[in-house]
Amino acid sequence: MTSRKARRRRHVPHRTCVGCRQVLPKRSLIRVVRGPDGVKVDLTGKASGRGAYLHDKRSCWQLALQGSLARALRTELSAEASAALTAFMDDLSDE
Repeated sequence: MTSRKARRRRHVPHRTCVGCRQVLPKRSLIRVVRGPDGVKVDLTGKASGRGAYLHDKRSCWQLALQGSLARALRTELSAEASAALTAFMDDLSDE
């Protein structure tokens, strides 16, 4: 009698985009983190602090900057943080 080991599927963590509320794999989203240095984009996904996730689409960033990002990070966005996030958003595609 031969024993076959069942292959386990690797667990893929999912996160919700705070702009459009779509659930996707964590690796396909961009993390914004509120840490000791303030609010910034975390491209590595490993910075310490409270994080929120967004698509790489300008429309999601526009929706998130209207208030849902600040709510998800449980903070008020300062003018300089807002300007930095808007500058990052301007480099993204429209789709």
